[in-house]
Amino acid sequence: MSTVAILFAGLNERRVPELTEDRTMASVPFGCRYRLIDFTLSNVVNAGITKVGVLTHYNYQSLMDHLGTGKDWDLARRHGGIKILPPFITAFANRGNTLFASRLEALISARQFISECTEDEVLLCDCDVICNLDLAEMLRAHKESGAVATVAVKRSPVDDLSDVSIVNSDADGRILNVTNYNDNLPGEKDIQIHIMVINRQFLLSQLTEALAHGYTSIAKDVLTRGAATNLFRIFRYEGYCETVRNLAEYYRRNMDLLTGDVQEALFRQKNRPVLTKVQNSAPTVYAANSMVKNSLIADGCVIEGIVENSIIFRGVHVGKNTSVENCILMQDTYVGNNVYMNCVVTDKGVTIRDGRVLSGHESRPFYIEKSTEV
Repeated sequence: MSTVAILFAGLNERRVPELTEDRTMASVPFGCRYRLIDFTLSNVVNAGITKVGVLTHYNYQSLMDHLGTGKDWDLARRHGGIKILPPFITAFANRGNTLFASRLEALISARQFISECTEDEVLLCDCDVICNLDLAEMLRAHKESGAVATVAVKRSPVDDLSDVSIVNSDADGRILNVTNYNDNLPGEKDIQIHIMVINRQFLLSQLTEALAHGYTSIAKDVLTRGAATNLFRIFRYEGYCETVRNLAEYYRRNMDLLTGDVQEALFRQKNRPVLTKVQNSAPTVYAANSMVKNSLIADGCVIEGIVENSIIFRGVHVGKNTSVENCILMQDTYVGNNVYMNCVVTDKGVTIRDGRVLSGHESRPFYIEKSTEV
């Protein structure tokens, strides 16, 4: 069974406007040296898929810089490889003069790319799903079941999830419908994690239907509407899987990386490495009086003070007599001497001058925008 992957790079920017003002969601920095797209793209490559289309929305210059030719993911190929699918105004959307606002509308804009593919199946993935999922196993399950579409779900409590899709299925795993979160449905439910395998010809027929009838939702207009006449199944994933819905969640997902269980789930899976763009930076320098506890620190840094429970990206400088606790410091952040920082998120190129005291809380981290001096 041959498969082409289509990744949605930027449908969730409004969730984290602080981090996506100058970049798309897929290229948001994460965990010292990665971008959010690295997890999804690595899952795809580890499953043996070598043809990937990345559907962009806007602010995708940094994404193109990160992906390049795709060589770091072994996708710099004469046939297949990685292709950026830029957004454009389609005839169906021209009345409002706006870009696509849903996954189904995004797929309509890429209909020509899909129709020119020769693969049997299409793998659809969001780029902000942080997990290390064995997509090869999901593809095998999809083929063996004979399903038209297979949707990945995770069993989770929904008490505090207000913007998720709940997939209802029978005892055999056949999808009955997909509904939005409802306060009257407490407890654990199968939450859609926006990874789906779907038959390519069936997908093309649904795109034609969507154009004809103005459909905009895969969950409502494809899965729920077609569940009675087509075999749609779930693939239940039980490992670590999180998304980023706001700045506080971005902060918590980074802090998760400091725990051994999450490191094991994401980075120590046999034959499933998380790949990213390779940077040739000098090793990090730790001064004689520096101290580091329970932190992830990338290369190219200079650490002269104390760093504890923090995520430090490339090229960061932490000055003398400075204490950085529970922080996320992105690339080329400069922290001066005699500074105290707690629960702070700095974007790239931020400068913190000597003697500053900055503090937030894990529920509301203090964010400093790109290239700002404090």
